[in-house]
Amino acid sequence: MSVREITYGFGVNPQQNANHFFVVLPADKEQPVQVYERFQWTDGREQKLEKADRLRMEISRYKWSKVSADLTSEFNARLRKDRLRAGRFVVGGTPVEKLFGKEMMVLLWGIEDCDPSVIPTAIRNWKGLMPEERWWLYTMTNASTGQLKDKRGWRIALRYALCENPIRENPQLSLLEMFEEE
Repeated sequence: MSVREITYGFGVNPQQNANHFFVVLPADKEQPVQVYERFQWTDGREQKLEKADRLRMEISRYKWSKVSADLTSEFNARLRKDRLRAGRFVVGGTPVEKLFGKEMMVLLWGIEDCDPSVIPTAIRNWKGLMPEERWWLYTMTNASTGQLKDKRGWRIALRYALCENPIRENPQLSLLEMFEEE
């Protein structure tokens, strides 16, 4: 019988790597959702923010509500594939495995200053990227504009790439189908 790996939130195993992201979902629905990057794990299940934790993002609760289900679905599908416990975002705080956190940040940076009506397009474009592509985008963006108020450069590029690059919801028409429509 194998021993099941103990993880917290979305795949965080502090025995393997203490570096993770931490999503703070306030009880007050008027307060923004905050995302921190953390480099340590305090003993126990419940985590408390420390001075060394870096606030990477604040996003409105409304925009968060538009993306949280897709983030949950994406991450849980991959956790289940690896036979790990599924996670969910809860009021208070939810730890997110480092690589998942990088992917999440790409989507959140992409929608932080967009019109909420284009968020479904951003989600479809984000889902169209491989995890490795999201990690690379995070690395490039974080290196130049990864701080809380750095809303320029790569952050703007992410918004254009995800929000202003419309993709069709319907599958691509074949050449034959295109002529039939005329």
